Amino acid sequence: MRVTGWSGCLAATGLLLAGCGGGPGGGDEKISDGKVVLAVLNDQSGIYADTSGRQTIEAVKMAVADFQAKYGDKAAAKTIEVKDADHQNKPEIANSKAQELYDRQQADVILDVPTSSAAFAVATIAKNKKKVFIDVGAASTELEGKQCNKYTFHYGYNSYMLAHGTGTEVTKDGSKNWYIVYPDYAFGQDMEKTFSTAINAAGGTVVESDPTPFPNDNFSTFLLKAPNLDPKPQVIGTMQAGGDLVNLVKQYNEYKLRDKGVGLAVGLLALSDIHSLGPDALAGTRYTDMWYWNADEKSRAWADRFHAKTGKRPTANMAANYSAALQYLEAVQRGGTDNSDEVVKQLEGHKIEDMFARNGTIRAQDHLLLHDAYLSQVKPSSEVKEPWDYVKVLKTIPASEAFQPQPDPACKL
Repeated sequence: MRVTGWSGCLAATGLLLAGCGGGPGGGDEKISDGKVVLAVLNDQSGIYADTSGRQTIEAVKMAVADFQAKYGDKAAAKTIEVKDADHQNKPEIANSKAQELYDRQQADVILDVPTSSAAFAVATIAKNKKKVFIDVGAASTELEGKQCNKYTFHYGYNSYMLAHGTGTEVTKDGSKNWYIVYPDYAFGQDMEKTFSTAINAAGGTVVESDPTPFPNDNFSTFLLKAPNLDPKPQVIGTMQAGGDLVNLVKQYNEYKLRDKGVGLAVGLLALSDIHSLGPDALAGTRYTDMWYWNADEKSRAWADRFHAKTGKRPTANMAANYSAALQYLEAVQRGGTDNSDEVVKQLEGHKIEDMFARNGTIRAQDHLLLHDAYLSQVKPSSEVKEPWDYVKVLKTIPASEAFQPQPDPACKL
């Protein structure tokens, strides 16, 4: 194994693994350009850099190494490369980077892409170029709704999963009146809609919802407003993520809103956010997650390998990208080719049981990965027994309940 670098207008890191070829496709003659290229397109410099960023690239490289170790000279592709680019959370940059990755860098699949507006842009490029796109980092349900297409897969989590875990459970537990603040772009708008639906269905009320600038470092106007609403909300539902969430929680604690009877519920919380703030800043906060590194032995074993490689514990997003990369390569192996139509065929309806996805199935009708999710709670520092182990899983939400029970009729693959 050797690592190669590439420089130019697209920041990229290449991982090249060589074997002897000769898988079920009869060697590399069915592999375009004689190689398989996986591209990670994400935020490497902004508010989601800790949630995903460059550490996700390392997770994808681990998937490539594990695939090659498993198949050796029986691998369908003897050469696999990993490229990457920074979309800066801007859809116009995601658009241009996706085109460059598919065209100039010969990417067979693009992975990750947090920020829903950026994901929509990449999904359109994938559809037009008939190239595979497996989104992990974006939450909008439109990726399996009106924005769906034959070549796009939604892998990991979405706003329905988050809302029907956290919104439902917190409301049923007695926090009936909510004040929702959400970032004013596709992700936040979708979160506001799905959380409001879940809260109302559970017998709660959204007293008011306010959009906030994105990105943003000052939430004082919204936080100071909360205790004065009528009726007074029992909980603020924050739909921010990454660096925006860190800023909001710091200010929430600064204004001592919990002491004023206004609790906090987080729509999307990452391990990196808890690490940045410290567990006491979020102690007792419940949220829904797609994976946790110390939930069981299988997750822990992979997290230990990741830690040995990076010095950090993986976020759920990093683990999901490892799984997505590995499952893409397994689809290439089953089909014996990286032809997009054949890979799509191999992924549709496929059942997955790996270190990330438990009881997983890629639903053929809308390309949404269904899998178990987890209602979780942040521990106080007094209960933290080792670094990074900030969370306890309260209950498993079965795959059949965690995601939309039926495909969106707006999805026409």
